[in-house]
Amino acid sequence: MTAAQTLLGGPSEPAGVLLRDVRVLDPREQLDDRLDVRISAGRIAELADRGTLTGAPGEDTIDGDGRLLLVPAFFDPHVHLRTPGQEHKEDIESGTRAAAAGGYCGVIAMPNTAPTLDSVSVLESVQEVARRDAHVPVGFLAAVTLGLESEQLTDMAALRRAGVLGFTNDGRPVATAGTLLGAIERQHDCGGVLALHEEDRSLSRGGAMNEGSLSRELGLPGIPTIAESTMVARDAQVAAYAHGRLHFMHLSAAASVEAVAEAKARGAAVSAEVSPHHLLLTEEDVRGLDTSMKMHPPLTSEQDRQALIEGLRAGTIDCIATDHAPHSPAEKAVPFAQAPMGTTGLETAFAALHTGLVLPGTIELSILIERMTAGAELFGLPAPRIAPEAPANLTLIDPTARWVAGENGWQSRSENCCFTGRHMTGRVLMTIAAGGLAHRDTALAPAQEASV
Repeated sequence: MTAAQTLLGGPSEPAGVLLRDVRVLDPREQLDDRLDVRISAGRIAELADRGTLTGAPGEDTIDGDGRLLLVPAFFDPHVHLRTPGQEHKEDIESGTRAAAAGGYCGVIAMPNTAPTLDSVSVLESVQEVARRDAHVPVGFLAAVTLGLESEQLTDMAALRRAGVLGFTNDGRPVATAGTLLGAIERQHDCGGVLALHEEDRSLSRGGAMNEGSLSRELGLPGIPTIAESTMVARDAQVAAYAHGRLHFMHLSAAASVEAVAEAKARGAAVSAEVSPHHLLLTEEDVRGLDTSMKMHPPLTSEQDRQALIEGLRAGTIDCIATDHAPHSPAEKAVPFAQAPMGTTGLETAFAALHTGLVLPGTIELSILIERMTAGAELFGLPAPRIAPEAPANLTLIDPTARWVAGENGWQSRSENCCFTGRHMTGRVLMTIAAGGLAHRDTALAPAQEASV
């Protein structure tokens, strides 16, 4: 099975553009220099010293003046596109339009839809929609168990043959170690990553926020961090025992980071992700009872946040994933305890992290770029890179542009973004995905065409 068979959709026309004097940053290629870059026929045709390439007749030419930043386009291994059955929240067209606006060249969609993506027939229906409507290529994860109920395993082999990248019960855990062990046994035959939402529901008990003094002060039912961390520790041991390939989704607790580090030190084949909101926000942001701050897992303590940042910096956490989870305004316009969990994030991920972590010097820009693109490799896909003849998956950024999240609306169908109203520095101006122009911001000057 090839990457081409598992990512579907994207721009139909190959891009042709000349970027003059842009800062080109690609940590994998050990590249950080001011260069001219030509994209032609959907590939990176030339990398040259700045000021040495001239536009061909009719070629779209953008002058970066050493100010604009060109990086490999981002890849998000964890988004909810809500197709099928929940298109009032989001659909593949709007969700991938939001992804393109955020600088992403590809995403992986979760299976907790209505109906659940747990059969080849449902998979084939969403694949057809992706081929037709997606602004950037989309891959899919299928459910580990039928109906996400943790009782009967799906036909993993058939789903893999039909093109899924892996399996997850995201939104719910794989409840028993025995079920996970059975899934790993099937994984040995068919491949694919098992991506785990880690939650002991006997401990979370339908809580609404992190358990602690603030939850008691607000009178809200709490979720202890051990609901996540004990499951991470359990499943890491199952992975080591059964030689499974596991990916831990949206970590939120310091103890979870420790469990992943220990598993990696023992040689277990595990990886982990963290979301922008857990890197930048804490339970204190719930104090105002804004339902956009209600997500799963919940925002935790400052100590947990610092552990997540250190885990990301050290490489214990392999990638950044938005867990983009759109909901309609009516669904979020209820008391906090009753609201569904989830925040959107595709359109704000880079800017929020650049503003909150890079500019203060907490992490290096190169680390942020590497972690925002690493999700592709974790699911068996080539990571975007900037090299001659490589497929054009590129994001052009103005790192000094200042803007307010949501001030001009959203490309997503939903507005439940936890960063709404925040001042940000760094804006995606252009996204080229799978060789085609997926997004061009209105802030970017109109295309200049080289004269004959």
